Amino acid sequence: MRVLVADDDPGVRLVAKTVVEELGHECMQAADGHEAWDMFRRCQPQVLITDRVMPGIDGLQLCRAVRESERNSYAYVVMLTSLAKRDEILAGIDAGADDYVIKPVEPFALHSRLLVAQRVTSLHLELGRYRLELAQQAHTDPLTGLNNRLQLPAYLERLHHRSVRYGRDYSLALCDVDFFKPYNDTYGHQAGDRALQAVASALASFGRHSDDIYRYGGEEFLLVLPEQAALAATAALKRFRATVQKLGIVHSGSPLGVLTVSAGISSFVPGGTSDSEALLRQADTALYQAKAAGRNAVFTLEDLPATAEPA
Repeated sequence: MRVLVADDDPGVRLVAKTVVEELGHECMQAADGHEAWDMFRRCQPQVLITDRVMPGIDGLQLCRAVRESERNSYAYVVMLTSLAKRDEILAGIDAGADDYVIKPVEPFALHSRLLVAQRVTSLHLELGRYRLELAQQAHTDPLTGLNNRLQLPAYLERLHHRSVRYGRDYSLALCDVDFFKPYNDTYGHQAGDRALQAVASALASFGRHSDDIYRYGGEEFLLVLPEQAALAATAALKRFRATVQKLGIVHSGSPLGVLTVSAGISSFVPGGTSDSEALLRQADTALYQAKAAGRNAVFTLEDLPATAEPA
């Protein structure tokens, strides 16, 4: 563990440093509250041992600052004090301290607190990993491993505002597996799941690091292409369409005898008036037209006849 000791008494810092290092932990030292707060922000120690009364920021203020700054981590705080009154101890705990050591500091007392601190911080670290894993699962489609739609509206709004502000293009591509219901009816849902996984993997292989890919619904996928104009987006989706066809997934209900995909693309152009919701509708309309034209095709908004309507 990284342990920060904050005390204006060099003797107390020496005792604490000795105990901390005997237990195999890294010790950092600060002689006043301001220095301690600066070191805490830069080094993010797992444990803070702080004097109750010291120059600059006192122990209560430092403790409150630590608690207010915490997001996905937890620092165990031990407060050192010669003020042994109950109301002083309660004030420290109310400010966020986990434990108290009454001065003069005895090595055994500090040793026992550090053992507890190690156990508590380990539990918080494990809980943090668990929360992160849950957050990732909440935003991930379990079948394909792609993003699900949960975070899509907020992401599209941020992308659109950024593109408007800086005058950047971006494109949306809505993809759909052709004749997927007949495929499921013929080969079974397990085969259908494997087919969706294969299509998702092919789509992910075409995405740039900056692209976001979502399972949009059943057999539909959405590819978000920041800073990519319609021409480049169309070229990428045509390669993806050809790759899926070359996978050779047998589909007796398809005119080509293999599984294929269609895609509809819409693009934001700097100075344009369409927002992200309108672009999604336009991509859906383009996809509808690609399927109406025979499937296994990629259409953009420019390819649409004036009478085209979304599915």
